[in-house]
Amino acid sequence: MAQDNQKHFPAGGHVPVVPLVGISLIVLACLCFAVLDAIAKYLSASLPTLQIVWIRFLSHTVIAIVLFRVWKTPSLLKTGRPVLQLVRAACLLSTTILNFLAVRYLQLAETMSIMFATPFVITALAGPLLGEWAGIRRWCAIIVGFIGVLVVTQPGVGGMHWAAIYSVAAMCTYALYALFTRQLTATDGSAGMLIISGLVATVAMTPVGLSVWETPQDILTWGLLLATGALGAGGHFVFIMAHRIAPAPVLAPFIYSQIVWMIALGYLVFADVPTLSTLLGAAIVVGSGLYILYRERVKGI
Repeated sequence: MAQDNQKHFPAGGHVPVVPLVGISLIVLACLCFAVLDAIAKYLSASLPTLQIVWIRFLSHTVIAIVLFRVWKTPSLLKTGRPVLQLVRAACLLSTTILNFLAVRYLQLAETMSIMFATPFVITALAGPLLGEWAGIRRWCAIIVGFIGVLVVTQPGVGGMHWAAIYSVAAMCTYALYALFTRQLTATDGSAGMLIISGLVATVAMTPVGLSVWETPQDILTWGLLLATGALGAGGHFVFIMAHRIAPAPVLAPFIYSQIVWMIALGYLVFADVPTLSTLLGAAIVVGSGLYILYRERVKGI
């Protein structure tokens, strides 16, 4: 399977741009991430957040190593840009910690609405990092999207829990993770990127995870803990594949598909009903993001 991965998703070289396939993969990744967040929120009621983060990356790494049989093809871990790999892994770890802390206190729909600002951060940074500079229309859309985030978070009016700052920080690190992923697909293989990010996070979190360890009390809890790794590994692998075959600005707006899953899971699992300000702010952000997608399609921005 590792050889198949190199065949279909080689490191470097020419990779055909297939927007519709990339979009389908990013939507699938968002479904995995939504279920992962729901499980993390459920587990946080009985286990320390940092323990959940540690097991999420530990199981992610073990699953990826077994899946790609790294012991047979250690060359999978070869990277031409080790520093960027480490920075990317740090961004993913930071995003996970911050997001798991956020869902401990906030509704899933609230955290996702704030994360919806990710496409705007990606658009703003795509110029200096990827050479894809934004025009005046796209910047107007970015400003409108930021207004939508303000409607959700309601800074200074006491409408949003203080933990919203975790979601804002997670949004920024996630945007950097997406951009660095796009950069690395030009030189590094998908399997290696998946394993390295999990391995770096596992090593970094092991001392912390052990220090706060609380033994799960039942099989369900153990199963859900291990499921976080499977969902994380699977979600991020298709996320990497999506960025290998389609540009980051094309994929970014489809992060919005996650709100459907977040609202549904929040209601079904936690009986969370999103507030009017959350729905209104999310609608503003989604609308501005879809405008970015429209301008991307007509190539006129």
